[in-house]
Amino acid sequence: MNVANNVLSSVLEAVGDTPMVGLRRVGVQGAEVALKLEAMNPGGSAKDRIALSLIATAEQEGRLRPGGTIVEATAGNTGIALAMVAAVRGYHALFFVPDKMSVDKIRLLKAYGAEVRVVKDVPREDPENYQNLARIAAEEMDNAAYMGQFELGANPLAHYQTTGPEIWRQAGPALAAFVAGAGTGGTISGVGRYLKEQDPAIQIVGADPVGSIFTGGPFQPFRIEGMGEDYYPSTLDTQVVDRWVAVSDQQAFTMAKRLAREEGLLVGGSTGAMVVVALQIAAQLPPDRMVVALAADTGRNYLSGFFAE
Repeated sequence: MNVANNVLSSVLEAVGDTPMVGLRRVGVQGAEVALKLEAMNPGGSAKDRIALSLIATAEQEGRLRPGGTIVEATAGNTGIALAMVAAVRGYHALFFVPDKMSVDKIRLLKAYGAEVRVVKDVPREDPENYQNLARIAAEEMDNAAYMGQFELGANPLAHYQTTGPEIWRQAGPALAAFVAGAGTGGTISGVGRYLKEQDPAIQIVGADPVGSIFTGGPFQPFRIEGMGEDYYPSTLDTQVVDRWVAVSDQQAFTMAKRLAREEGLLVGGSTGAMVVVALQIAAQLPPDRMVVALAADTGRNYLSGFFAE
Protein backbone atom coordinates (compact mmCIF):
# COMPACT_ATOMS: atom_id res chain seq x y z
CA MET A 1 0.00 0.00 0.00
CA ASN A 2 1.05 3.57 -0.71
CA VAL A 3 0.80 4.75 2.91
CA ALA A 4 0.99 8.46 2.16
CA ASN A 5 -2.04 8.41 -0.12
CA ASN A 6 -3.78 5.32 1.34
CA VAL A 7 -3.81 3.79 -2.13
CA LEU A 8 -3.52 0.04 -2.65
CA SER A 9 -0.74 -1.06 -4.98
CA SER A 10 -3.10 -3.53 -6.68
CA VAL A 11 -6.61 -4.92 -6.35
CA LEU A 12 -5.13 -8.03 -4.71
CA GLU A 13 -4.47 -6.07 -1.51
CA ALA A 14 -8.25 -5.67 -1.17
CA VAL A 15 -8.77 -9.41 -0.62
CA GLY A 16 -10.00 -10.34 2.86
CA ASP A 17 -11.31 -8.46 5.90
CA THR A 18 -14.87 -8.86 4.64
CA PRO A 19 -17.76 -7.62 6.80
CA MET A 20 -20.27 -9.65 8.77
CA VAL A 21 -23.96 -8.72 8.70
CA GLY A 22 -26.72 -9.98 10.97
CA LEU A 23 -30.10 -11.04 9.53
CA ARG A 24 -33.01 -8.94 10.75
CA ARG A 25 -36.09 -10.10 8.81
CA VAL A 26 -35.21 -13.63 7.71
CA GLY A 27 -35.25 -15.85 10.79
CA VAL A 28 -35.51 -13.76 13.93
CA GLN A 29 -36.10 -16.57 16.46
CA GLY A 30 -33.41 -18.00 18.70
CA ALA A 31 -29.76 -17.12 18.21
CA GLU A 32 -28.59 -14.35 15.92
CA VAL A 33 -27.62 -15.45 12.42
CA ALA A 34 -24.86 -13.48 10.74
CA LEU A 35 -23.44 -13.79 7.24
CA LYS A 36 -19.75 -13.44 6.40
CA LEU A 37 -20.03 -11.44 3.17
CA GLU A 38 -17.34 -12.92 0.94
CA ALA A 39 -18.89 -11.24 -2.10
CA MET A 40 -17.15 -8.10 -0.81
CA ASN A 41 -13.84 -9.52 -1.99
CA PRO A 42 -12.80 -7.83 -5.27
CA GLY A 43 -13.36 -11.01 -7.29
CA GLY A 44 -16.77 -11.46 -5.72
CA SER A 45 -16.29 -14.61 -3.66
CA ALA A 46 -14.41 -16.45 -0.92
CA LYS A 47 -12.23 -18.01 -3.61
CA ASP A 48 -10.15 -14.83 -3.89
CA ARG A 49 -8.39 -15.97 -0.73
CA ILE A 50 -7.32 -19.36 -2.08
CA ALA A 51 -6.38 -17.98 -5.49
CA LEU A 52 -3.61 -15.94 -3.91
CA SER A 53 -2.46 -18.97 -1.91
CA LEU A 54 -2.55 -21.44 -4.84
CA ILE A 55 -0.62 -19.17 -7.18
CA ALA A 56 1.95 -18.27 -4.54
CA THR A 57 2.51 -21.97 -3.90
CA ALA A 58 2.96 -22.71 -7.60
CA GLU A 59 5.47 -19.85 -7.87
CA GLN A 60 7.43 -20.96 -4.81
CA GLU A 61 7.59 -24.55 -6.07
CA GLY A 62 8.81 -23.41 -9.49
CA ARG A 63 5.78 -24.83 -11.28
CA LEU A 64 4.76 -21.38 -12.49
CA ARG A 65 7.22 -18.94 -14.03
CA PRO A 66 6.78 -15.44 -15.50
CA GLY A 67 4.53 -15.43 -18.57
CA GLY A 68 3.19 -18.89 -17.75
CA THR A 69 -0.33 -20.27 -17.87
CA ILE A 70 -2.61 -20.97 -14.92
CA VAL A 71 -4.80 -24.03 -15.55
CA GLU A 72 -7.67 -25.08 -13.32
CA ALA A 73 -10.92 -27.03 -13.13
CA THR A 74 -13.56 -24.77 -11.63
CA ALA A 75 -17.28 -24.36 -11.07
CA GLY A 76 -16.65 -20.67 -11.60
CA ASN A 77 -15.61 -18.71 -8.53
CA THR A 78 -12.10 -20.13 -8.16
CA GLY A 79 -11.58 -19.50 -11.85
CA ILE A 80 -12.78 -15.92 -11.54
CA ALA A 81 -10.42 -15.35 -8.62
CA LEU A 82 -7.49 -16.97 -10.41
CA ALA A 83 -8.23 -14.97 -13.56
CA MET A 84 -8.17 -11.76 -11.54
CA VAL A 85 -4.78 -12.64 -10.01
CA ALA A 86 -3.47 -13.74 -13.41
CA ALA A 87 -4.43 -10.38 -14.92
CA VAL A 88 -2.50 -8.52 -12.21
CA ARG A 89 0.58 -10.75 -12.40
CA GLY A 90 0.76 -11.19 -16.16
CA TYR A 91 -0.18 -14.86 -16.46
CA HIS A 92 -2.40 -16.52 -19.03
CA ALA A 93 -5.40 -18.46 -17.72
CA LEU A 94 -7.17 -21.57 -19.02
CA PHE A 95 -10.20 -23.02 -17.25
CA PHE A 96 -12.22 -26.19 -17.69
CA VAL A 97 -15.77 -25.82 -16.41
CA PRO A 98 -18.75 -28.23 -16.16
CA ASP A 99 -21.69 -27.44 -18.40
CA LYS A 100 -24.02 -26.88 -15.44
CA MET A 101 -22.09 -23.70 -14.62
CA SER A 102 -23.99 -20.42 -15.03
CA VAL A 103 -23.45 -18.41 -18.19
CA ASP A 104 -22.84 -15.38 -15.96
CA LYS A 105 -19.70 -16.98 -14.50
CA ILE A 106 -18.43 -17.98 -17.94
CA ARG A 107 -18.81 -14.39 -19.12
CA LEU A 108 -16.93 -13.16 -16.06
CA LEU A 109 -14.03 -15.52 -16.76
CA LYS A 110 -13.81 -14.26 -20.32
CA ALA A 111 -14.09 -10.64 -19.17
CA TYR A 112 -10.82 -11.14 -17.25
CA GLY A 113 -9.23 -12.44 -20.46
CA ALA A 114 -9.29 -16.14 -19.61
CA GLU A 115 -9.80 -18.99 -22.05
CA VAL A 116 -12.77 -21.17 -21.08
CA ARG A 117 -13.51 -24.73 -22.16
CA VAL A 118 -16.98 -25.95 -21.21
CA VAL A 119 -17.15 -29.72 -20.86
CA LYS A 120 -19.83 -32.25 -19.96
CA ASP A 121 -20.55 -32.58 -16.24
CA VAL A 122 -19.54 -36.22 -15.69
CA PRO A 123 -18.27 -38.16 -12.63
CA ARG A 124 -14.65 -37.85 -11.58
CA GLU A 125 -13.77 -41.40 -12.67
CA ASP A 126 -14.70 -40.47 -16.26
CA PRO A 127 -11.62 -39.37 -18.30
CA GLU A 128 -13.73 -36.49 -19.65
CA ASN A 129 -14.34 -35.06 -16.17
CA TYR A 130 -13.32 -31.40 -16.02
CA GLN A 131 -10.67 -32.01 -13.35
CA ASN A 132 -9.01 -34.77 -15.37
CA LEU A 133 -9.03 -32.69 -18.55
CA ALA A 134 -7.51 -29.67 -16.80
CA ARG A 135 -4.76 -31.75 -15.21
CA ILE A 136 -3.79 -33.33 -18.54
CA ALA A 137 -3.85 -29.98 -20.36
CA ALA A 138 -1.43 -28.47 -17.84
CA GLU A 139 0.94 -31.43 -18.24
CA GLU A 140 0.98 -31.05 -22.02
CA MET A 141 1.73 -27.32 -22.03
CA ASP A 142 5.04 -25.53 -21.53
CA ASN A 143 5.30 -23.32 -18.44
CA ALA A 144 1.80 -24.19 -17.24
CA ALA A 145 0.68 -25.09 -13.73
CA TYR A 146 -2.43 -26.94 -12.61
CA MET A 147 -3.66 -25.05 -9.57
CA GLY A 148 -5.11 -28.09 -7.77
CA GLN A 149 -7.77 -26.51 -5.56
CA PHE A 150 -9.17 -30.01 -4.88
CA GLU A 151 -5.80 -31.41 -3.82
CA LEU A 152 -3.44 -28.81 -2.39
CA GLY A 153 -3.22 -27.85 1.30
CA ALA A 154 -2.76 -24.23 0.25
CA ASN A 155 -6.54 -24.12 -0.15
CA PRO A 156 -7.67 -24.81 3.46
CA LEU A 157 -4.55 -23.08 4.77
CA ALA A 158 -5.70 -19.78 3.27
CA HIS A 159 -8.95 -19.99 5.24
CA TYR A 160 -7.18 -21.12 8.41
CA GLN A 161 -4.90 -18.10 8.21
CA THR A 162 -7.44 -15.45 7.16
CA THR A 163 -11.16 -16.31 7.17
CA GLY A 164 -11.13 -18.17 10.47
CA PRO A 165 -9.37 -15.43 12.47
CA GLU A 166 -11.65 -12.79 10.94
CA ILE A 167 -14.79 -14.68 11.95
CA TRP A 168 -13.50 -15.24 15.49
CA ARG A 169 -12.62 -11.55 15.82
CA GLN A 170 -16.02 -10.45 14.51
CA ALA A 171 -18.24 -12.94 16.35
CA GLY A 172 -16.22 -13.62 19.49
CA PRO A 173 -17.24 -15.90 22.38
CA ALA A 174 -20.94 -15.72 21.40
CA LEU A 175 -20.19 -17.92 18.40
CA ALA A 176 -21.97 -21.25 18.76
CA ALA A 177 -21.85 -22.63 15.21
CA PHE A 178 -20.31 -22.03 11.81
CA VAL A 179 -22.10 -23.19 8.66
CA ALA A 180 -20.49 -23.60 5.26
CA GLY A 181 -20.81 -25.76 2.19
CA ALA A 182 -18.10 -27.96 0.76
CA GLY A 183 -16.99 -28.29 -2.83
CA THR A 184 -13.27 -28.61 -2.35
CA GLY A 185 -13.92 -28.43 1.39
CA GLY A 186 -11.19 -25.84 1.86
CA THR A 187 -13.36 -23.25 3.57
CA ILE A 188 -15.13 -25.47 6.08
CA SER A 189 -11.89 -27.34 6.86
CA GLY A 190 -9.64 -24.30 7.31
CA VAL A 191 -12.16 -22.13 9.14
CA GLY A 192 -13.44 -25.06 11.17
CA ARG A 193 -9.98 -26.06 12.35
CA TYR A 194 -9.16 -22.51 13.44
CA LEU A 195 -12.45 -22.02 15.28
CA LYS A 196 -12.18 -25.39 17.05
CA GLU A 197 -8.75 -24.33 18.32
CA GLN A 198 -10.32 -21.23 19.86
CA ASP A 199 -13.33 -23.03 21.33
CA PRO A 200 -13.82 -26.79 20.86
CA ALA A 201 -17.54 -26.39 21.63
CA ILE A 202 -18.20 -24.47 18.41
CA GLN A 203 -20.21 -26.66 16.05
CA ILE A 204 -18.94 -26.89 12.47
CA VAL A 205 -21.88 -27.81 10.23
CA GLY A 206 -21.80 -28.62 6.54
CA ALA A 207 -24.72 -27.60 4.32
CA ASP A 208 -24.89 -30.07 1.47
CA PRO A 209 -27.08 -30.33 -1.65
CA VAL A 210 -29.48 -33.26 -1.82
CA GLY A 211 -27.67 -35.69 -4.11
CA SER A 212 -24.14 -34.98 -2.83
CA ILE A 213 -22.39 -37.86 -1.11
CA PHE A 214 -21.38 -35.91 2.00
CA THR A 215 -24.81 -36.49 3.54
CA GLY A 216 -24.81 -40.15 2.53
CA GLY A 217 -26.48 -42.11 -0.20
CA PRO A 218 -25.69 -42.38 -3.91
CA PHE A 219 -24.70 -39.32 -5.91
CA GLN A 220 -27.48 -37.66 -7.90
CA PRO A 221 -27.38 -34.50 -10.02
CA PHE A 222 -28.24 -31.21 -8.33
CA ARG A 223 -28.33 -27.60 -9.50
CA ILE A 224 -26.67 -25.72 -6.64
CA GLU A 225 -23.23 -24.60 -7.83
CA GLY A 226 -19.97 -24.60 -5.91
CA MET A 227 -20.87 -27.12 -3.22
CA GLY A 228 -21.47 -30.86 -3.01
CA GLU A 229 -19.44 -33.58 -4.71
CA ASP A 230 -19.45 -37.17 -5.93
CA TYR A 231 -16.21 -37.95 -4.03
CA TYR A 232 -14.22 -36.74 -1.02
CA PRO A 233 -11.51 -34.22 -2.07
CA SER A 234 -8.23 -34.44 -0.19
CA THR A 235 -8.71 -30.79 0.82
CA LEU A 236 -11.79 -31.74 2.88
CA ASP A 237 -11.03 -32.68 6.48
CA THR A 238 -14.16 -34.57 7.50
CA GLN A 239 -12.88 -34.81 11.09
CA VAL A 240 -13.46 -31.07 11.50
CA VAL A 241 -17.13 -31.25 10.46
CA ASP A 242 -19.50 -32.19 13.29
CA ARG A 243 -22.43 -32.99 11.01
CA TRP A 244 -23.89 -32.51 7.53
CA VAL A 245 -27.39 -31.27 6.69
CA ALA A 246 -28.97 -31.87 3.27
CA VAL A 247 -30.71 -28.97 1.51
CA SER A 248 -32.72 -29.22 -1.71
CA ASP A 249 -32.18 -26.99 -4.73
CA GLN A 250 -35.61 -25.44 -4.17
CA GLN A 251 -34.93 -24.66 -0.51
CA ALA A 252 -31.61 -23.04 -1.39
CA PHE A 253 -32.91 -20.93 -4.27
CA THR A 254 -36.02 -19.82 -2.38
CA MET A 255 -33.88 -18.67 0.56
CA ALA A 256 -31.43 -16.84 -1.72
CA LYS A 257 -34.37 -14.91 -3.22
CA ARG A 258 -35.70 -14.10 0.26
CA LEU A 259 -32.30 -12.76 1.31
CA ALA A 260 -32.29 -10.40 -1.67
CA ARG A 261 -35.87 -9.21 -1.20
CA GLU A 262 -36.02 -9.07 2.60
CA GLU A 263 -32.43 -8.34 3.65
CA GLY A 264 -31.00 -6.61 0.57
CA LEU A 265 -28.34 -9.33 0.33
CA LEU A 266 -27.85 -10.58 -3.24
CA VAL A 267 -26.18 -13.98 -2.82
CA GLY A 268 -25.85 -17.28 -4.66
CA GLY A 269 -27.74 -20.52 -4.20
CA SER A 270 -25.04 -22.07 -2.04
CA THR A 271 -25.44 -19.23 0.45
CA GLY A 272 -29.17 -19.84 0.42
CA ALA A 273 -28.49 -23.45 1.41
CA MET A 274 -26.15 -22.41 4.22
CA VAL A 275 -28.70 -19.96 5.61
CA VAL A 276 -31.41 -22.64 5.59
CA VAL A 277 -29.16 -24.75 7.83
CA ALA A 278 -28.05 -21.81 9.97
CA LEU A 279 -31.66 -20.90 10.76
CA GLN A 280 -32.42 -24.47 11.81
CA ILE A 281 -29.49 -24.39 14.24
CA ALA A 282 -30.29 -20.88 15.52
CA ALA A 283 -33.88 -21.85 16.37
CA GLN A 284 -32.51 -24.29 18.95
CA LEU A 285 -30.19 -21.78 20.66
CA PRO A 286 -30.75 -18.85 23.05
CA PRO A 287 -30.72 -15.23 21.78
CA ASP A 288 -27.30 -14.48 23.29
CA ARG A 289 -25.56 -16.95 20.97
CA MET A 290 -24.60 -16.51 17.30
CA VAL A 291 -24.56 -18.73 14.23
CA VAL A 292 -22.32 -17.58 11.36
CA ALA A 293 -22.96 -18.73 7.81
CA LEU A 294 -20.62 -18.11 4.92
CA ALA A 295 -22.09 -15.94 2.18
CA ALA A 296 -19.80 -17.48 -0.40
CA ASP A 297 -20.45 -15.28 -3.43
CA THR A 298 -22.70 -12.75 -5.12
CA GLY A 299 -26.06 -13.42 -6.71
CA ARG A 300 -24.90 -11.45 -9.73
CA ASN A 301 -23.34 -14.73 -10.87
CA TYR A 302 -26.80 -16.30 -11.19
CA LEU A 303 -29.03 -13.62 -12.71
CA SER A 304 -29.62 -15.78 -15.80
CA GLY A 305 -30.08 -18.87 -13.60
CA PHE A 306 -32.40 -19.38 -10.66
CA PHE A 307 -33.01 -15.64 -10.19
CA ALA A 308 -34.63 -15.62 -13.64
CA GLU A 309 -37.10 -18.33 -12.68
